[in-house]
Amino acid sequence: MKKAIFNWSSGKDSALALYKIQQEKQYEIITLLTSVNQQFQRISMHGIRVELLEQQAQSIGLPLTKMIVPEMPTMEIYDDLMKKTLLEFKEKEVEYSIFGDIFLEDLRKYREDKLALANFEGVFPLWKRDTKEIIEEFLSLGFKTIVVCVNEKYLGKEFVGRVIDEDFIKELPDNVDVCGENGEFHTFTFDGPNFSKPIDFEIGEIVYRKYEKPKTATTNTACDTDDTAFNYGFWYCDLV
Repeated sequence: MKKAIFNWSSGKDSALALYKIQQEKQYEIITLLTSVNQQFQRISMHGIRVELLEQQAQSIGLPLTKMIVPEMPTMEIYDDLMKKTLLEFKEKEVEYSIFGDIFLEDLRKYREDKLALANFEGVFPLWKRDTKEIIEEFLSLGFKTIVVCVNEKYLGKEFVGRVIDEDFIKELPDNVDVCGENGEFHTFTFDGPNFSKPIDFEIGEIVYRKYEKPKTATTNTACDTDDTAFNYGFWYCDLV
């Protein structure tokens, strides 16, 4: 089997992509790889506590590698950290990096360009699939996921903290992708066919946060590469 790392966001697309890779049995997943905010000890952008991330890895039965990044890192800092991480796995004869991306062409090209610098190849199990079919398959397989972050540009506070089901999907505005592939919302998957047990959590405080544009020559960050992202805030649902 081909050795690979799996880029784990903790959300639904990651969970389904991992499940498909496990079913195909072409790749040996050496580790889940997740970017963690150094200051808050939470998953970057998703805002999930490290403790819940670790519970996911334990339930799935795979090792977890946390790539520690500063809050709102520039692309240069993020790229350097990722390259260093990849080269460490390269020494262990790992050559593939797996993602749950679906249709963002620019993002895929960015990933593949950076992977090539470390002689890695990208793998995209969900690529170009219809997102409505993806979410239907996700739910039919028994996965369960909760919305932990929404971008106020697309969705209001009432959507955060909700478990995705048929009602949730029906209530989404027409301009919102059902998988949130454009960054409309982020999720935390707490159960599924490749989980040995559900993740135990309670819904905590719902908070609003708006990010400031970095005051440096390099304005792009690893979380948002479009300056318009700084015009909008995000609603987060804390899970404890």
